[in-house]
Amino acid sequence: MREKLKSGLQSLKNKLSQAWRSFSAGFAKGWKSFSAWASRKWKSFSAWVSKGWKAFCKTRFAIAIRNGAAKLWDSRPIRAIRTKAGALKGMLPKKAPPVQSSEPKAVRTEKKSAAQMVEDGDLTTEAIESELRREKYKHRYSGLLRSTVYTLIVIAAAAALVATLLLPVLQIYGNSMSPTLREGDVVVTIKTNSYDYGDICSFYYSNRILVKRVIGKPMDRIDIDDDGNVYVNGKLLDEPYVKEKAKGVCDIDFPFRVPEGSYFMIGDHRETSIDSRSSTIGCISQDEIVGKILFTVWPIKHFGVTK
Repeated sequence: MREKLKSGLQSLKNKLSQAWRSFSAGFAKGWKSFSAWASRKWKSFSAWVSKGWKAFCKTRFAIAIRNGAAKLWDSRPIRAIRTKAGALKGMLPKKAPPVQSSEPKAVRTEKKSAAQMVEDGDLTTEAIESELRREKYKHRYSGLLRSTVYTLIVIAAAAALVATLLLPVLQIYGNSMSPTLREGDVVVTIKTNSYDYGDICSFYYSNRILVKRVIGKPMDRIDIDDDGNVYVNGKLLDEPYVKEKAKGVCDIDFPFRVPEGSYFMIGDHRETSIDSRSSTIGCISQDEIVGKILFTVWPIKHFGVTK
């Protein structure tokens, strides 16, 4: 009986040992497969994030933010702060090199307290005042540097929020709005729900942002003759912003009725601009409009309200 019990226990022990080895081998294989899968997914995710970040850095918004930050860093107030910080740093007394004691280590005295040094005459009042001035300059410079960094961070964050939510900053590409806007101009746009005749607006089209001028409102009747004259609801539109009139790229039938909730927009350079006169772009719905351009901020010679 004892031998059978012993044999049964040994058999159970062997089975449990075999089951544990099988479980360990299966777990190790599964963990290896999971680790390889997770590694591949992580590499794919990292590549996707890197690609997205590179694409974002090439967008006009990121370029405008970088250009704005560079101009802010090189602006007169910031240069004045940097100059002041450098001057304060130069006013700090230089730290004296440590004095090597000529006494043997065996005869060096123990470190004295400040009160004992003053009492023994080893530490003078002038030395204490000099050290206090040095520490004050040090703390003043550190505080100015921290406040400058915090101010720059707050300004950058506020500028990013304002530029994203309220006043998008755009850079003009192409000459479809010349002579009003030129290629390379940096403009500020305001988001609004009200647009009037003659307003210069930016809108989304095929993952790009285009800039044109509002010519017709919803339900207006637009007509353009062969000489490029624009008629809105039967009245000739006064366009002092157009240098040379032309019918341009036009493949729609006139008179044209602007759909409800949309706007008819044309570029100021009528001969080359591709706009609502072409069925490729057509009328612009209000949901596609980014905002109305207020003024040009760069270059300085073009600074002013955009009309």
